[in-house]
Amino acid sequence: MSSLPTVAIVGRPNVGKSTLFNRLTRTRDALVADVPGLTRDRHYGRARFEGLSYLVIDTGGFEPVAREGILFEMARQTLQAVDEADRVIFLTDGRTGLTPGDRAIADILRQRGKQVVLAVNKVEGMPGALATAEFHELGLGMPVPVSSAHGEGISMLMETTLAGVVPQSELPPQADDVPKIAIVGRPNVGKSTLINQLLGEDRMIAFDQPGTTRDSIAVDFERNGKRYTLIDTAGLRRRGKIFEAIEKFSVFKTMQAIEEANVVVLTLDASRTFPTRMPTLPAMS
Repeated sequence: MSSLPTVAIVGRPNVGKSTLFNRLTRTRDALVADVPGLTRDRHYGRARFEGLSYLVIDTGGFEPVAREGILFEMARQTLQAVDEADRVIFLTDGRTGLTPGDRAIADILRQRGKQVVLAVNKVEGMPGALATAEFHELGLGMPVPVSSAHGEGISMLMETTLAGVVPQSELPPQADDVPKIAIVGRPNVGKSTLINQLLGEDRMIAFDQPGTTRDSIAVDFERNGKRYTLIDTAGLRRRGKIFEAIEKFSVFKTMQAIEEANVVVLTLDASRTFPTRMPTLPAMS
């Protein structure tokens, strides 16, 4: 386990969790689009605030009432992130307002016994007191108005979230000589299942549905005293079958993973006929 404090970002779908993750980590690692349910697996990154290093976890849209299917798997991943975290940022949408889903999430977070900071996102151009007024009824303390997209209120959010955190020893930087292994293949061939088997835990959502993985997720892995980075990727299809904008973004992230990897493992489904023609992949710009 990491010696650094860990902050998990949770909330309903499409409230801006990945945008906040990217701002805190100062990266574009998390896939962002105005589509609910884009993020599904836990996504980890390093961040710093006023000299304090910490880890931040991006999570998928939290639907606590789900009892089966992909939404249930996403909720399970979110709860694992909450259990791992020292602090939790509960992100809500100030433009949508308070919803029954927000109330359900608040109840679960109280049961989990974690220190929670309530943040009201997408309030750019709105008076802070007005934007956060109705969220007081969640009973999670003073809501912090923020704009993940524009950076407004982020300093106050992290000052509140990390208050009282004792600085821990810094994690060693990611060495350039740690081999990166990208697991690639067509949709639904078992890439995430393979990574879970290697890790010995349900780290990635493995679901019998094509397109379950949408982003490229890097996971540290150690075997026989040697360190590696495993990269789970979205399924690749022929260019003519790539229609949705989300899938185009996913393919681009997969291509980035291939470019950066030292080893690429092409995963095939033995129960299917081997394709006579491999997909024509888009060129990297």
